[in-house]
Amino acid sequence: MSRALGGILAPVVTTFGAEGEIAVTGFRNNVAAHLAAGVDGIVVAGSTGEAPLLEEEERGALIATARSLVPPDRWLLAGVGAEGTRETVHRAHVAAARGADAALVVAPHYFAASMEPRAREAQLRAHFLRVADESPLPLVLYNIPKYMHFALSAELVAELARHENVIAIKDSSGDSAVLDGYLASRSDRFAVLTGSGASLATSLAAGAVGAVLAVALFATALVLEVRDAAQRGDAAAAAAAQERLTPLAREIVVGMGVPGVKAALDAVGLSGGEPRLPLLPPSAEERRRVGELLAAAGVPTSSRGA
Repeated sequence: MSRALGGILAPVVTTFGAEGEIAVTGFRNNVAAHLAAGVDGIVVAGSTGEAPLLEEEERGALIATARSLVPPDRWLLAGVGAEGTRETVHRAHVAAARGADAALVVAPHYFAASMEPRAREAQLRAHFLRVADESPLPLVLYNIPKYMHFALSAELVAELARHENVIAIKDSSGDSAVLDGYLASRSDRFAVLTGSGASLATSLAAGAVGAVLAVALFATALVLEVRDAAQRGDAAAAAAAQERLTPLAREIVVGMGVPGVKAALDAVGLSGGEPRLPLLPPSAEERRRVGELLAAAGVPTSSRGA
């Protein structure tokens, strides 16, 4: 894809049937609905898609299904991160064969999280450079300290940003200092996107060119309202929309995680359903709270999902 990565991308959930199998119809319907709502791209097999709980064959099938729906002028990213470098490269090849435009690569963290910073930096550098060299897809680095238990350093990102096959970073830290460190590496070919719905307006004002947001799955219009206001330089309107968006991002996405996001999708009339074990479905009280938050933000809900 010739255009630069940017805009609002939706990290779709993986829908499951009664026996835990992939519910293809629900997945297809969700992807179509997200695209119709105006997102600039779709991310498959990300954190919100329960990537660690997917089988390898399922990953490939989901990418191919999404590709059949995502038009060429919108992005299709596929999560390919694995604990092993060989496996990450293999997943990148599969994602390319199934039609993805770029590979979202979370850092391996099982061993790295316990290392002292200098040793971890060397390990991560070797890993990402090998993947960048061998991947048929351009890479989008993925910083998510919530799961990694560390953050990619600004110095490492600056080095990786110079590689011709590394095109962007998604920062889900929600930490403005971390984001600012990555923004220093911006260029015509390296983009910085935020993964924090609670700080979307400030991230865009600081220089992020887009976002990959779970909250955009069920509050797309509100996310686009923040984005559009920021793009036209209307800080007051962006802040007002952000004030409505922040509780959804903080309480549903961050606080409840995937089960909360799926409950919110059910509430707005899309397909959420239950997550895969060991994740547990939201309680009745959590579903009630999701409904309250959506109502307070002015997000329309569906009688089918209520």
